[in-house]
Amino acid sequence: MAKLNGFTVWDEEYDTQHFTPEEIAESDLEAELIMALIDARESQGVSQRSLEGMSGIKQPAIARIEKGVNSPTVETLIRLLAPLGKKLAVVPMNPSANE
Repeated sequence: MAKLNGFTVWDEEYDTQHFTPEEIAESDLEAELIMALIDARESQGVSQRSLEGMSGIKQPAIARIEKGVNSPTVETLIRLLAPLGKKLAVVPMNPSANE
């Protein structure tokens, strides 16, 4: 077990023995969404406190989301991403499979 950007990262053998492929995919997707939020915020030099003012989501809630403690709703993600000029999109998980 290791930590990567605050998220617990399990080895592949542990994952496959204790979690279903669906649970693993869900966890990976959530981590990817949160990392995209953090990257968008940090690349624009926006603090969590500033994002609170821009989104209406309280800074402690933003911190808990970014640490992976809380899972945000779609509404919360949209409210956090919109002021950063970002949006959620539904895209193929494996683009080559849909060609």
